Amino acid sequence: MNIRNHKKKFSSIEALFQHFFTENGYQSSDQLLFLIVLVDFFRPKNPKEKTTVSIESLLRYLTENENHKEVLKNYLSDVLQKRKFSRMLSDTGILRDSDFMYEVKKRISDKLLPFQPEKDTLEFVLNQVFFKSSDPIWITKIPFEELQQFFDVVEFETIYNTVSEKSVLSEVMNAMSLISQRMSGRAMENDVIKMVPEYDDLESPFVAFENEFHSVKKKIKDGENHFVTSDDLNYKQLLILHKQCEEYVDKAFGNSSKFGISLKVNQSLLRIRQQLHRIKVLLSSLVINSEIDKKNNTIHLALRLIKYNCHKNNVRQLINESTQLISYEITQHTAKTGEHYITESKSEYFLMLKAAVGGGFIVGLLCIIKTLLSKIDTSAFGHAFYYSLNYSIGFITIYLLGYTLATKQPAMTAATLIKALESGMKKQSKNENKHSSFAQLFARLFRSQFIAFVGNVFMAFPVSLLGIWLIDYIFDYNIAFEKSAKLLNDLSPISSAAVFHAAIAGVFLFLSGIISGNVSNKNKHNQVYFRIKEHPLLKQNFGKKKTEKIANWFENNWAGFVSNGWFGVFLGSTASIGIFLGLNLDIRHITFASGNFALGLYGANFFVDFWTIFWSIIGIGVIGFMNFIVSFLLSLGLAFRSRNIPLSELGLLRKSTWAYFKTRPSAFFFPVKDK
Repeated sequence: MNIRNHKKKFSSIEALFQHFFTENGYQSSDQLLFLIVLVDFFRPKNPKEKTTVSIESLLRYLTENENHKEVLKNYLSDVLQKRKFSRMLSDTGILRDSDFMYEVKKRISDKLLPFQPEKDTLEFVLNQVFFKSSDPIWITKIPFEELQQFFDVVEFETIYNTVSEKSVLSEVMNAMSLISQRMSGRAMENDVIKMVPEYDDLESPFVAFENEFHSVKKKIKDGENHFVTSDDLNYKQLLILHKQCEEYVDKAFGNSSKFGISLKVNQSLLRIRQQLHRIKVLLSSLVINSEIDKKNNTIHLALRLIKYNCHKNNVRQLINESTQLISYEITQHTAKTGEHYITESKSEYFLMLKAAVGGGFIVGLLCIIKTLLSKIDTSAFGHAFYYSLNYSIGFITIYLLGYTLATKQPAMTAATLIKALESGMKKQSKNENKHSSFAQLFARLFRSQFIAFVGNVFMAFPVSLLGIWLIDYIFDYNIAFEKSAKLLNDLSPISSAAVFHAAIAGVFLFLSGIISGNVSNKNKHNQVYFRIKEHPLLKQNFGKKKTEKIANWFENNWAGFVSNGWFGVFLGSTASIGIFLGLNLDIRHITFASGNFALGLYGANFFVDFWTIFWSIIGIGVIGFMNFIVSFLLSLGLAFRSRNIPLSELGLLRKSTWAYFKTRPSAFFFPVKDK
């Protein structure tokens, strides 16, 4: 029978039962087919709709048909009896390893081609029956009273009737034992212990929890009642120890700001946190305070098993949980760095202009050098190498000299803006707009970016023009003559892909900020600066003070050094990668666009029509805007993600910023005092 057509064939529960059951029992070669069809009969087309899912028709039919009720009871007993499921409780939905990429690949492959366990396990049944990720959603919409009635109608036994070796309660406790042992082992690993030096002289709460759980487990197995009450002293002690284990993990995560954190350690701590949550949920299955709790706990256990099995290959949840802390640590570094890119006073404003002029001077030279490098007869890879080297050396020089490259600010300042938003939320009162601090800080960022644009653009243009004139004057060779038309056309937003290429540059600006934060976080976690400071060979050859200066230089500059180097590689290799892939890939950056505009004009001996000049100037502005907005929005999104702030806040931020702009537009371009 085609299961997909069963609703057409079975218009009612009665027709479904009559097809699969006779008075003597179940008639089908596939033991699970009836259960699959029955679940699909009640499964709604849109499980996310806010409607109740009722199984009242099934309950009514079973009440009115004693024979089929008995047959169903025997059928469910055959299908579910003696099914192993302890590994489901201990493993399903919990990270299997500290290797993030392995876990992602494993879940994706299992999603495409689901793993099928042995047929004697409960996981096999659930894989066949509840195979959709949306199943837990609609099952929870079934009124709990109806589930209780179904439990009574088919005369299910509670899990507390026996604690034999293969009983349900034994499976639950075995899973809890396995989880507690795994937590103890993982918490004792060197990388995890290093995150919580506060516990060096204390007994591990995980070992204490494991020992206490064995006492509770023995009491349940040996006792007359196979459960404990909420007043049980051992159970209360177990809850206290569980709380201490949670505090241990929270402390380790909290110390990441002091010691940094690697993805492997993050995954280990996340796995322990997931296991703690799982064991806390399962602990409730051992507690009975009234007779009705036995039935309710049994039903809740069944619902949890379905939920765990359906969500075991959830890739989105894995990525969200695994990357949140790492992204937070990365953006914390960029937030500290970004504070230097936001001006407030007039003196800071003009210092930014001065730094931008210096950056524009170097970029003007880079434009000339790149034009000369383009004349080298080499492969696309060769050009990518030379261009990347040119860009990287230039950007690193700008960084080390304390100059500014326009559009570097947004990727470094988004997290700083989020800090302002967070502080605004904490300080808000009934009469305050919690987004006002964000709007004011954004205005400071925008005017800082504006003056950086001005400094870069108005310096890169004359330097490039002067440089190409000097080369022509000394060597009688116009280096941009053959490329002048392309240089000018590449700036036009209407006749070239300048907007798209500027967006690509914006992505690379964002990535350079990520690299800077990641390098800083890794070095902190691996104690790189402390290792340099205490390196015996360095201290012996340079002395303690000079070695400390070297360590301080690395601590303050290495992350920016690496990120600027990689930014140069990104910009220099994009066009060559586009040639290799046969795609129109390239980059456009506002400062380089200004320098190339000068080269294009000189290369054409200034015989350029008005519209070419017009669209080139417009193009430079559009390129700058795309550089800014793409890198800023990506960085803002990451900052939102790292602090678990909903993206719906963006709309409120936009309104608040626009309201502030209408009130004080000059604040977005010139330094003014905030009221």
